Amino acid sequence: MSPEPAVGGPLALVRDGDWITLDVPARTLTPEVGEEELERRRAAWEPSPPVADRGWSRLYTEHVLQADQGLGLDFLVGGSGHPAPRESH
Repeated sequence: MSPEPAVGGPLALVRDGDWITLDVPARTLTPEVGEEELERRRAAWEPSPPVADRGWSRLYTEHVLQADQGLGLDFLVGGSGHPAPRESH
């Protein structure tokens, strides 16, 4: 869904079977896991090795924006000189 988990964001701590609350109007995903368990998972988390050292996989892991930013490539943001409002994608 986005590269967020690969960099250690909150979704990196989600496990199979966890309940997640989706609030569309607020645009949030909230894992329903206790703070103590999240701290345990956070302490044990290690980044995954890179998928590739070149090509689309590398571009994706290094330059795709997070879901809340539209999942575009960071180096293209504003590149055309025209704003890209959220409603356009």
